[in-house]
Amino acid sequence: MSLHRHSGWWAGWLALLALPVPLGGGEAAAPATNWVLPLFSDKEGYRTMTLRGSEVRPTESVITVTNLHITVFSGDAKAQVDSILLSPRAVFRPKDNLASGTDSVRFIQDDVEATGRSWTYDHKARKVSLQGDVRVTMRMKLNDILK
Repeated sequence: MSLHRHSGWWAGWLALLALPVPLGGGEAAAPATNWVLPLFSDKEGYRTMTLRGSEVRPTESVITVTNLHITVFSGDAKAQVDSILLSPRAVFRPKDNLASGTDSVRFIQDDVEATGRSWTYDHKARKVSLQGDVRVTMRMKLNDILK
């Protein structure tokens, strides 16, 4: 199953690259705990998203986030929530522009909610894919869907 959605939260992953990463030797950097990363639009300063997690641990090739909570906002003065993505564990691979997790994921919007396991977000395709235990709930009118 694939959900093509707002890709704004990708910028938040890129902001995680600013975290200190070990410089050789293979040692992992100390994790940041109970972190919150609010992001705002460049011009107007409107909130675009907030990333949260109980722990973020960067290494040379991946960034691992525990208890990931991403809230994407409308990016305007209304500051409405566009979508929310929740996962107990996520891995971001900056080199491949992919975020993924083998644990559960929950994607929430006003008109749809999707849950599953073994998920991937592909930035190039701007797509969230769920590979296991997928459940989608739609809260919208579906006229003549079986015609």
